[in-house]
Amino acid sequence: MDKRRVVITGLGTVNPIGNTVADSWQAAKEGRCGIAPITAFDTTNFKVKLAGEVKDFDPTVAIDKREVKKMARFTQFAVVAAAEALADSGLDLAAEDASRIGVIVSSGIGGLPTIEAEHTRGQQRGFEKVSPYFVPMSIANMAAAQIAIGHGLKGVCTCPVTACAGGSNAVGDAFHRIRDGYEEMMVCGGTESAISELGIGGFTSMKALSTATDPDRASIPFDAERSGFVMGEGAGILVLEELEHAQARGAKIYAEVVGYGTNCDAYHFTAPAPGGAGGAACMTLALKDAGVAPEVVDYINAHGTSTHMNDSCETAAIHTAFGEWAEKLCVSSTKSMTGHLLGGAGGVEAVFTALALRDDFVPATIHYQTPDPECDLDYVPNTGREKHLRYAMSNSLGFGGHNACLLFKKWEG
Repeated sequence: MDKRRVVITGLGTVNPIGNTVADSWQAAKEGRCGIAPITAFDTTNFKVKLAGEVKDFDPTVAIDKREVKKMARFTQFAVVAAAEALADSGLDLAAEDASRIGVIVSSGIGGLPTIEAEHTRGQQRGFEKVSPYFVPMSIANMAAAQIAIGHGLKGVCTCPVTACAGGSNAVGDAFHRIRDGYEEMMVCGGTESAISELGIGGFTSMKALSTATDPDRASIPFDAERSGFVMGEGAGILVLEELEHAQARGAKIYAEVVGYGTNCDAYHFTAPAPGGAGGAACMTLALKDAGVAPEVVDYINAHGTSTHMNDSCETAAIHTAFGEWAEKLCVSSTKSMTGHLLGGAGGVEAVFTALALRDDFVPATIHYQTPDPECDLDYVPNTGREKHLRYAMSNSLGFGGHNACLLFKKWEG
């Protein structure tokens, strides 16, 4: 049976380098760094001083002031990004069958700062006096739910919680839902806000975060001097649509989604499998799902967290999945600019990958300086590169061995 084709018709994002798609993409093309000293709390007694915070965020651009107080920050990011994506898509929701539009938005942790604040309140005033909104604010699925409620979308509404692979899982699952006929349109992506004392403290304790004090030498994927990831926050949301439906209403199309792979290393609860075996198998699954050869892929927006194990294992995985073609790929990590958004990363990076295809531009791995023999691909440093792109892949790997890979094709009408 012929599979239905799926295209991207709307984009929205809030992230450390911009609060809209236009601003974010311009910053990414210019190689601007969104890493800076943490302002969310006092870091005097913390080893980690830097993060990729969203700056000058105003949730009321899309959320009523009375509702803002009922939403945790991760939900606010997602709702604002979804409003931008839906507006960008040009959809007339009143003219659509709401039961054929779904929402899949991931969050790895949910409302962690809300949990911290309410726990403190409970200790001080008694736990039966915490906010009545505490539970619905903090649970991870609430970003997806608030988007669906706000726009009256009655198709599937769910939230993959697969750590750092979650955003890509959300987009991939949404792609398959449309391709297999369950919905005509999906709002999908990822969101996260975990820059808090407990969030930073927990990742510092497991020695996962960079303790660099220079923002230009903190999030440095694939660099030999990398020492851990930098926490980021924000959301990336896409509107996916069945091709004929999009064409019938004259929608603009950014790119086509053609392949999705997801699997599990089944190796360790934080570390990737040696040699990147699970990641390589996942990339191969995405290629098979699309029915294309590795040689058609021109660019990979890598997971590229700036941890030693991820970057070396991901490089090995690309070599395994792409063989000799790996040497001809452009590879970069936009986490060098945004930091690592955990469950939101795959959504933001899917937005950037779609724009890279549209504009034939590979964003940079900024501040890449010191080559590492274990990371020997073309990491496109500093200012990015103009290049005709046919297919582009976005990779995500998460704690628990979760892997997710998305394959997009340039839209040429």
